[in-house]
Amino acid sequence: MKKVLVKFASILFPNQITTFAYNQLTNPQIRKLRENELETLNKAEKENFSFKDFNIKLYTWKSGEKKILLIHGWEGQAGNFSDIVKALLLNGYTVYSFDGPSHGFSSKGATSLFEFTELVGILIRIFNVRELISHSFGGVATTYSLFNNQDLEIDKYVLLTTPDKFVERIDDVSKMVGITNKVKNKLIDRLEIETGIDVLKLNVSDFVKSIKVKKAIIIHDKDDKVIPISRSLNVHKNWGVSQFKEINGTGHFRILRTKKVIDEVINYLKS
Repeated sequence: MKKVLVKFASILFPNQITTFAYNQLTNPQIRKLRENELETLNKAEKENFSFKDFNIKLYTWKSGEKKILLIHGWEGQAGNFSDIVKALLLNGYTVYSFDGPSHGFSSKGATSLFEFTELVGILIRIFNVRELISHSFGGVATTYSLFNNQDLEIDKYVLLTTPDKFVERIDDVSKMVGITNKVKNKLIDRLEIETGIDVLKLNVSDFVKSIKVKKAIIIHDKDDKVIPISRSLNVHKNWGVSQFKEINGTGHFRILRTKKVIDEVINYLKS
């Protein structure tokens, strides 16, 4: 019923509904953490980092000399990597992560892909890491950041699902809230005016062609209901250094806490 009302309002009040859709794209919802995720965060060394208008929460779990940065997805947070953090610590890694702008325990406010992307590049430099793990939208932010910072070199990169085209994200939001194509196009125009960037050029499958990553693996559940596996397959097809692992039975979020996936990640990093 709500989608029908939004669609009707899109015809009568296109500018107001464009603003509504824009807010859906720039104001992430906060998802409650599980008890074990909070316990993992409590074991980390925490630091506040000033970035633009945000107070960013940084996390460090110290174990060994190897270092790795974990990049969460949109509406995710560092705590989502709890089970992966535990496995990495057992394998001698010092693990870094963060809550993105307006995510998790960082301060709140309207944000965007572009702020998230800029922050990822800064943190790769600060932590001086050459190994990465991202989940979902974190793959967009990370590959775009590496694309914009061609001096950054990564040895191994694990992507636990990844979107491809940013315009597909706009399509997903449009379908979710029920806006018309006219409003969707007005939304794209607004994004392009505010960022000066052609939305149609924001594609992970294009970024990966020139970023400096020696080895990568994409792991994606064939029944993922949030990001279709076809999107990450297209990224893989355009990325000469990547491997692809199709799995099942985890969906989009449980992939982060499924033992067979975590074992796959650890074995890949150790190989």
